Amino acid sequence: MTTHKVLFLPDGKEVEVEAGITLMEAAEKAEVYINSLCGGKGVCGKCKVQIKSDGVRADKHSIGFLSKEEIEKGFVLACQTKVEEDMEVMIPPESRLEGEQIMMDESVVDYSQPEKVVVSKVSVDPMTLFDPIVQKIYLELKKPTLEDNIADIERITRELRRKTEYQYFDVSLHCLQGLAAKLRENDWKITATISKRANICRILQIEPGNTSEKHYGVAVDVGTTTVVAQLVNLRSGDVMGVAGSHNLQAHYGEDVISRIIYACGREKGLNPLHEAVIKNINNLIKTLVDENGIEVEDITAVVAAGNTTMSHLLLALTPCSIRLDPYVPTAKNFPQISAREVGININQDGVLETVPGVASYVGGDIVAGVLSCGIADRPETRALIDVGTNGEIALGNNEWLVCCSASAGPAFEGGGIRCGMRATRGAIEQIAIENNEVKYKTIGAAKPRGICGSGLIDCIYELAKNRIIDGDGKFNMEATQERLVEYEGEPGFIVAFAEQTETGQDLIIGESDISNLIRSKGAVFAAIKSLIDYVGLQFDDIESFYVAGGFGNYLNIPRAIGIGLLPDIDPDRIKFVGNSSLMGARMALLSGHALEKTTHIANAMTNIELSTYQPFMDEYVAAMFLPHTDRRLFPSVDY
Repeated sequence: MTTHKVLFLPDGKEVEVEAGITLMEAAEKAEVYINSLCGGKGVCGKCKVQIKSDGVRADKHSIGFLSKEEIEKGFVLACQTKVEEDMEVMIPPESRLEGEQIMMDESVVDYSQPEKVVVSKVSVDPMTLFDPIVQKIYLELKKPTLEDNIADIERITRELRRKTEYQYFDVSLHCLQGLAAKLRENDWKITATISKRANICRILQIEPGNTSEKHYGVAVDVGTTTVVAQLVNLRSGDVMGVAGSHNLQAHYGEDVISRIIYACGREKGLNPLHEAVIKNINNLIKTLVDENGIEVEDITAVVAAGNTTMSHLLLALTPCSIRLDPYVPTAKNFPQISAREVGININQDGVLETVPGVASYVGGDIVAGVLSCGIADRPETRALIDVGTNGEIALGNNEWLVCCSASAGPAFEGGGIRCGMRATRGAIEQIAIENNEVKYKTIGAAKPRGICGSGLIDCIYELAKNRIIDGDGKFNMEATQERLVEYEGEPGFIVAFAEQTETGQDLIIGESDISNLIRSKGAVFAAIKSLIDYVGLQFDDIESFYVAGGFGNYLNIPRAIGIGLLPDIDPDRIKFVGNSSLMGARMALLSGHALEKTTHIANAMTNIELSTYQPFMDEYVAAMFLPHTDRRLFPSVDY
C-alpha cells in the first residue's frame, strides 16, 4: 500500500494517507475543515485550495470554478484532486471553516426547579412534573428471612414499586449477573438506575451504596449545520454547561439532500455520515465532562432532536427514500436504545431517546420546538418558523396542528451565492448603505471573506431601499453608484473593495445571486401564507410568530419584513426563541410526560406537502418580487 504525506497550511497539520484519496478526505483525517456545499461532487467550487507542490494542476472538472490566475498559482478543488505524491496544501481564508456562530441559548420557557413544581400532571403544561426519563433511586432493602425469602431482584422491584408509580419492571441479564454478591457485600444498600417509557420501567444498572448524587443527562440539538449539547443535572434540573460545534457531516454535503445522495450513492456511504455526527456528540460530551469534573459513567441519558434526515443518520438508518416520491422515511417514531449501541460514549447502560418527527422534511427539531414554545398547550394560535435550507413552519394550538416544509435552498446558508458563506469568522453579518457609503460588521471583527444569511438579507434590503435594485431584483444601472460593475457577464455591486477583504479581491454580489435570494425568501413566505390560508386564517389571527434557530437570532426583523421574507405584522408579535430544538430536547430529558407529549405532538400534526399543493405554487410566483407583487400585504414597506 502506497502512502503519502500531506501538510495542510496555515494549520501546520500533517497526515499520512493512502494514495488515491482526495484532498478533502485527507483533510478530514487531519481534522482540518474545508468548506463544501455539494458533498464532494465538484459542483459548488467552495473547496478551493492551493497546492504548493509542482506538477499538480486542476482537472477538467475544476477549471470552471477557477480563474486563469488561480490555475497558474496551483489552485484546485479539494474534492476533485487526488493525493498522488507528498504535498503541501494552503487553505485560503474563504475555504476555511472556523469561528462559527452557534446558537446555544434558548429563551422561550424557564425551567422551574423541582421544589417549585406541582407534582400532578396537567394536560396543558408539559413541565409541571419533574420526572427525568432516567432516575437513580437509593434503596435500603430489608434482609431476607425464612418468612420473606423472595428472590433478590424481586426484593428490589418490590421496593421500587413503593417508591415509584410503576408496577412492571424489565431487567437485563447484565444487572442480574453478580447481583447476589453485590447486595450481601453492601448490607443490602444499593442504587438502582431506572429508565421509563410509557408504562414500562427498565432497570438499567444496580450499583453498591448511594450513587444518586452522580446523575446527569445530555440534551442534544443535531442540526444540519451545527451540533449543540447541554449537560443537565438530573437530580435538580440545572443546566451544568453547554457546548457546540460545526456538524462534521458538512464534509459530505452542506444540506440534507447532498448528504442523502452521499449516503445512498456509494457502498457504505451511510457509515461516515453516522460516524461524523457520533464523533460530534462524543467530542461535546467530553468537553462538558471535563469542564464540570465528572465522569462519562455519570451520564445515563441522552435526548436528541434533529430533522428527519439528521435523526436517520444519527441512528444509522438508511435515508434514501426521504428524498424520493412519495417521500417516506424509515421511521418517524424511534425506540429507546442503548446509547452505546450507536457509539455514544456515556454510561455503558445509558439510554438514547430521539424526538419523533412528522414527515420526511418536518422532523424532531420542529416537534421539540413546538413543545418548548407551548404551541400545543394553549388555545391561542401561534406559529413556529425555522428558516434554513428547508423553511419549516408549524402552526396551531391545543386543538389542532399543521406543518409544512418549503425548500428554500441553501442561499440563506451562503450556498449558490458568489460571495455567500456560513456565519463563520469574517462573514459580513450586517450591512447599511448611507449616502452611497457601505458600512458593515463582520463576525469576529475580521476582514471580510463573504456574506452570511443575515448580511445577505440586509444587503438586498439596502439595495432596494436605495433604489440600486428594482423590485424584480435587477440592478438600476442608471443609479449614481461607483460600486456598480459588470462582473462575470452580469451586473454586480461591490460590497467591499479588494483592499478591505481578506482574500484581496472585490467582494461582489451579482444579479444572479439576488435572484437566488429572492427565490429563497419567496419560498419561505409562500409556505407561511399557504399554511395560514389552508386553515382559513389571516395573519392577524396569529398571536405570535416564533422564529427559531441560529439564523433567526441574528435576523433584523424590519429588514426581513422589508424584503418579504416574514409577514408585515407588528414586530412585537415576532419573537426570537433561540435554539428551541435544544430546549425541547432538554424538556423531554427532564420529564417523561414531556417526552410522551412529543409523540402526541408529532402524531397530531397534519403535514401539508407543498410540492403537490397548487395554491403554494401560485403564492410562490407572487412572492418572487421585493417585497411582493401584492403590495397590500406589506403596507409598512416604503421603498
